[in-house]
Amino acid sequence: MVEKPSYFITTPIYYVNADPHLGTAYCTILTDVQARFRRAAGYDVKFLTGMDEHGEKVAEAAAEHGMTPQQWCDSQEPHFKDLWRELEISNDDFIRTTEPRQHHAVQYLWERMREAGYIYKGSYDGWYCVPEETYFTETQVNKADEERGTKGEHLCPDCGRPLERVQEESWFFKLSAFQEPLLRLYDEHPDFVQPDFRMNEVRSFVAGGLQDLSVSRTTFDWGIQLPFDERHVTYVWFDALLNYATAVGFGRDDEASRAEFARRWPAQCHVVGKDIIRFHCVIWPAMLMAIGEALPEHVFAHGFLTVRNAETGKAEKMSKSRGNAIAPQDVIDLLGVEGYRYYFMTDVAHGEDSAISFERMEQVYNADLANSWGNLVSRSLNMSAKYFDGKTPETPEGWAEQGGVLHDVADGIYDRYAACMERFDYVGAKDAVMELVHAANHYIEDSAPWAVAKDPSRAGELAGIIRDLLESIRICAHLFAPFMPKTSAEVLRRMSLEEEAATDDLRAACAWGGLAGGVDVTKGDALFPRLDTKK
Repeated sequence: MVEKPSYFITTPIYYVNADPHLGTAYCTILTDVQARFRRAAGYDVKFLTGMDEHGEKVAEAAAEHGMTPQQWCDSQEPHFKDLWRELEISNDDFIRTTEPRQHHAVQYLWERMREAGYIYKGSYDGWYCVPEETYFTETQVNKADEERGTKGEHLCPDCGRPLERVQEESWFFKLSAFQEPLLRLYDEHPDFVQPDFRMNEVRSFVAGGLQDLSVSRTTFDWGIQLPFDERHVTYVWFDALLNYATAVGFGRDDEASRAEFARRWPAQCHVVGKDIIRFHCVIWPAMLMAIGEALPEHVFAHGFLTVRNAETGKAEKMSKSRGNAIAPQDVIDLLGVEGYRYYFMTDVAHGEDSAISFERMEQVYNADLANSWGNLVSRSLNMSAKYFDGKTPETPEGWAEQGGVLHDVADGIYDRYAACMERFDYVGAKDAVMELVHAANHYIEDSAPWAVAKDPSRAGELAGIIRDLLESIRICAHLFAPFMPKTSAEVLRRMSLEEEAATDDLRAACAWGGLAGGVDVTKGDALFPRLDTKK
């Protein structure tokens, strides 16, 4: 038996200073859809997510709630895990940076860095943003102040909140030594950062010059101590970025861990928000270069979700102060979980900022899911049950090669779909599937099976019509499964094909001719009842 190729994909680990929000959920579903697609396409997938629990702002959030940092982190874990379970997230691992495996891995990293000669002790005097957990140079701060017209108080170049002046003893990582190696990386692997235009941002940042990075703190103690200097705790990003390697055995010396690291590392893809691209595409690869470990193959940076103002039509940043914040539960209440997943994955351009609105959610749900996909399944299964005694039509020998309108549309559909999925073009992948859905709905109208059914001499023609419709549905159910896993499984169950739902050969599953003939078909309730919020 041929061993499946490994596919290791990750979300960022999420800060626990607040509950998971719409953007957090968006990133996690984005990663989940890719993981589900890769499993179905024959990969041995490891999908990692988790929580980032160290750092100053976590300690501050804990103090505000009258808890110790560990108590606060423990209280947040169910908020993430419960929402991921509700949103049908299929992660294989959930890592927390307060776990012993991470503590051990970070201390091992420090020892490797010291042996390699890429850390040194010095003094840091500069600007720091606690909410962003990011250091900024004097030049960066002055440039941002000038662009904003800020006077007096220095504001964070990224988030616009007040900066703190930090003066303390620190250990430094020689990031400046990796400017040229990083630029070579980008030249030799132009798809390292995706989408393409994000690579330009990263390259420009690195080409502008890199300064050594302060990677320890002494002004608070909520973090992992350095193994050779216990007064210092690890800078949160030096800790957090390592989680990806920790989860696949980095730093552990037992045989199983060594084997897993050899098989799983490097990761095939880190999925991150555009706001943390610098950490993942500059600092993280430099860290790995310093200790001689392989680099991740790709970093995919998605844009931000904004809200479309109903009155002005303009896209606005989502915030509680503006009164336009949307919580995940708000969308679940409107669309259901499957509709939620479908909308955010197929109506948003994932590399760019995208404006969302409840009006658009309802429009997409009704047009694509209620009127098109759900309607096709309902009508076709109803006709099969009605005209063929609760069964699917028999599938005669040679049927798959007979061709026809829907056969022609479905020809090559897997390749078109997979090419889009592999580059996170979920909108394009959806379009490939919806082309077949729309063709099948038109086919019903053009062939008028209800009229054909009235003429007993046309029984063979009727069977061919229904057979082609059901086969189109079967293929679409497989292709929609990464987006709407429960719905696709239910559609296949209604056609007595439930065993197909767990396929690991999606190409073969999407080949025309796989329909089972003469088996029970279940009409069932509407998959997506039409929404009418105006009522």
